Amino acid sequence: MPKLMAFRAGIRPLVAASLVALICACGAPPAEETPVQVDGAVAAIVNGDRIYVSDVELEAVARGLVSPGQKIGPGNADYDAVLGQLIEETLMAQEAIRRGLDKDPTSQRRLARARDRILGNLLVESVVAAEVTETDIEAMYKAQVSLQQDDDQVLVAHILVPTEEEAQELFERIREGENFDSLVASHSQDSATRMEKGSLGYVSPNDEPEPFPVVIANTGVGEVSPPFQSADGWHILKVKDRRSKPPQTREEMRPEIVTFLTFEQMAKLIRRLKAEAKVLRGEPALDESSTTPYRLPDSDAEAPPEEASDPRPPGTEL
Repeated sequence: MPKLMAFRAGIRPLVAASLVALICACGAPPAEETPVQVDGAVAAIVNGDRIYVSDVELEAVARGLVSPGQKIGPGNADYDAVLGQLIEETLMAQEAIRRGLDKDPTSQRRLARARDRILGNLLVESVVAAEVTETDIEAMYKAQVSLQQDDDQVLVAHILVPTEEEAQELFERIREGENFDSLVASHSQDSATRMEKGSLGYVSPNDEPEPFPVVIANTGVGEVSPPFQSADGWHILKVKDRRSKPPQTREEMRPEIVTFLTFEQMAKLIRRLKAEAKVLRGEPALDESSTTPYRLPDSDAEAPPEEASDPRPPGTEL
């Protein structure tokens, strides 16, 4: 499986330029797919044209001002600023239509391209929602943690108990201020470490069984992990020291992972679409003074023989 570290080092050149442009146009994929509901709540009416509250929310999310699904409304600084800009855009669009600028053939082509970009953005969002799953994100994160912790030495201690209920109770007591070492002595079922304050010594995380590597990665020095289960029972783990820089947590790495997986899925989709599509590219016109600088080749015409003379005028050789 391609590694995210390779992506950081330059995976983008492997992706079609059109895909790069498409992803960049729509911004980073959302961390969580929480769609903003389009409803009938009207934020403003501009010369009869309605701007909905959901329009303002969607625009605020697109600009990274709020999280997907976060509700904002009048009186909120971001809401008021975005609504003001949408009102101005609506006024300018109305004036452009009044002047007939939307009737010009060039303008209509630009409007069509804008529509294509929006549809492409919707496709990216759809792919993220359907193909970039939490299982994929977790698998990618585990692979990255393994790479980042290859040379780590981490001093850890643990409390081992038989049930989730007991582990959760001890975890809450630690959060409320009780001493970890004292709870090890009175509750841990690991007889080999109970009298050593639960210490497992300095360990290489990647040498430990699952899910210890990921738990260690997500626990800072001096912090205690939430309860987790292994083949031996339920653990509460404390990281006491780390001899190297800790890896990023899952939440810190998540945006990059989602972006990488989106590129991966979109690249596959675009390769399939290109293979199935019939695409005719324009070619330079023979007459450089022509007002039509490009023309489409006649798909039914036979290709000219290789010995045909060069139609370019003298002095234009590359």
